[in-house]
Amino acid sequence: MSIKRIEVGPRMSEAVIHGSVVYLAGQVAKGETVTAQTEAVLASIDALLAQAGTDKSKLLTATIYLADIATFAEMNAVWDKWVSAGNTPARATVQALLATPDYKVEIVVKAAL
Repeated sequence: MSIKRIEVGPRMSEAVIHGSVVYLAGQVAKGETVTAQTEAVLASIDALLAQAGTDKSKLLTATIYLADIATFAEMNAVWDKWVSAGNTPARATVQALLATPDYKVEIVVKAAL
C-alpha cells in the first residue's frame, strides 16, 4: 500500500494517509483560553481532513490532551458543537504536560477516507 504525507516537515508530517485511514499529528494552537485553543485546533483538524479527502463525520478515534483536566467541561462545550452528530469517534481525554506552557489542549485524530 502506498503512503501519502501531507504538510511534510523536517520532524513530522501533519497528516499521513495509509490505506483507507488518515492519521493526524497532534494539533495545537495559540490562544488565551481552552475555548479559543480548542476552536483553533478543531479548525486545523477540519482543514487537514479536507486536504486528505475526508471530514469529521468519518472520525474513528480522538485523543485529547489537556494541560489541566479541570478545563474538561470548557473543552467539551466546544467539542460538542463541532463533532458530527451520530458520528462521534471513540475518544479518550487525559491530563498531560504539553510541549510548552502556552498550550492548553492538543488533539490527535484518525479518520477513514
